[in-house]
Amino acid sequence: MPSPLFPHEHESERTLTILYATETGNAQDIADRIARECRRIHVRARVHNMATYAPAELIAEHFVIFVVSTTGSGKEPRGMMPLWTMLLRSDLPEDLFEDLEFAVFGLGDTAYEKFCWPAKLLSRRLTSLGAAEVCTRGEGDDQHPLGLDGAFEPWNKQLIDTLLEIYPLPPGAETTAPDGLPPPRVSIEDADSTLLREATSPLEDDPVYHLAILSRNCRITAEDWYQDVRHFEFEFDTDIHYDPGDVAIIHPEAAQPDVEGFLACIGYANIADDPISIQHSLPDQSLPDHLPSTTTLRDLFTRYLDINAVPRRSFFAMLQHFTSDDLEREKLAEFLSLEGADELYDYCFRPRRTIREVLEEFRSARIPREYVFDVFPPLRPRQFSIASSSKRHPRQVQLCIAIVQYKTMLKIPRRGVCTAYLASLQPGSKIRIGIVNGLLSLPSDPDIPVICIGPGTGVAPMRAVIEERTESGSTNNTLYFGCRSAAKDQHYHQEWEEYASGEMLTYRVACSRDGPEGVPRTYVQDLMREDAQRLWELIGDLGAWVYISGSSNKMPMGVKAAIRDAARNHGKLSEDNAGGFIGMLEREGRLYEECWS
Repeated sequence: MPSPLFPHEHESERTLTILYATETGNAQDIADRIARECRRIHVRARVHNMATYAPAELIAEHFVIFVVSTTGSGKEPRGMMPLWTMLLRSDLPEDLFEDLEFAVFGLGDTAYEKFCWPAKLLSRRLTSLGAAEVCTRGEGDDQHPLGLDGAFEPWNKQLIDTLLEIYPLPPGAETTAPDGLPPPRVSIEDADSTLLREATSPLEDDPVYHLAILSRNCRITAEDWYQDVRHFEFEFDTDIHYDPGDVAIIHPEAAQPDVEGFLACIGYANIADDPISIQHSLPDQSLPDHLPSTTTLRDLFTRYLDINAVPRRSFFAMLQHFTSDDLEREKLAEFLSLEGADELYDYCFRPRRTIREVLEEFRSARIPREYVFDVFPPLRPRQFSIASSSKRHPRQVQLCIAIVQYKTMLKIPRRGVCTAYLASLQPGSKIRIGIVNGLLSLPSDPDIPVICIGPGTGVAPMRAVIEERTESGSTNNTLYFGCRSAAKDQHYHQEWEEYASGEMLTYRVACSRDGPEGVPRTYVQDLMREDAQRLWELIGDLGAWVYISGSSNKMPMGVKAAIRDAARNHGKLSEDNAGGFIGMLEREGRLYEECWS
């Protein structure tokens, strides 16, 4: 293997691969930026989403840059799992990747205990399999004044310096300026209207997606409750199989008034419905998934590009190339400076100002249509845990979704793009829904107990588990559900009570706001501490499997602490062994956690 301090022998090897694993798009944005930097030093990068990358291909790579986000309280993104599962195989030889050099940049948040955990584990595992980490691992922190850029920009400079040692510039070649306008990643040409009329959605050709008809969209929280939680039922024309823990993928559409106002603001209104064809010019820059080759600007900003996102710092860096007003250019330069980090935070991130609103203030911006994919982030599909069992509903998928709506610090109403889109759908509406495998598995023996902990909409995958188990005749099921008010937001309580009366479920509910004033609130972890002896009998004596789903605030840690206390107080384990008991459950696959921030 070539030393990282000396160049590769052949200039034809001036290529590398960038693999990203993302949930919200930040890792994809970082991957594209790394690829642009590689282009500046004449190194060609191939950018791949780990979710679609064949893990077996990794053995043939010679240099890989991994960009890995962190989900929940320290878990790897769902798209990373196929590759990660392969890397964890116990039969892999220790020199498997002796010809691989790599670098890792992790995305995380120091507010959480397991900061950049997937990136750290990946780095350690690759090294144990013989790979050489040629650049100190980067760890981006959302809490930094510059956000992820606070760690990424110095790390990226270090990476480029390392790459120039490995791949010296060819004779006569020079690096290009880092602050210049990069070429657009696509070329856009006017198209024949016939092609537009004949165009079909690329989702139709993807076997993951199925045509569904909405049959039910009903609110399951009280009408006077502050939060609107909906139960959705989608029908298919044939039987469809999925397992508990599997995920439904929904491609949202932006609200038409938002799109209309944006098109007028940005100067696209008169050409919004003209047919256009799109050619991918720079393969080292990613494009939105399932992008049609013939479309319109209106369709792009409705289905594929996100005008309602809070812009990243990289958005402002691109915007300055297309702004003609001197004061606006000066303001953008200030935002992008180290000294202007606080001002950018106060202007954009703190009030959660959207791209659409930013462009309403930077009125001189005129973005050429071929640059729309470089300026605007992709409108990402959303993933929702399926809340039903296909054993009970073979031609149906059911979802439990909280409709995102709030007011910013500027008192501006906000609605989540995807949840607002779903809430607006009427029975009879047709959409394509993708179904992908989750990480949850059930014990093969139906007599093994399961314990489900799912406060709020975290109950969705728990409902799928309980339906699957009861449909198979399993009766040793426990659900800890948490809500604020028994009368206002106790999701599916009639179902749980029916199961309980039929002795198929032990139902424990914590209603945190129903107690008297001044009395400490009760949460699911408090109920588990009350049930500590039974908890240990189920987990320690009967080998129960534990499932945790919900917000990744204090709940997951509190639940694990309750299990640790039960192991210590009723299993008579030492403090150290009780702490290790949780790790053992995770290694054995008996503790599953799906939590989100």
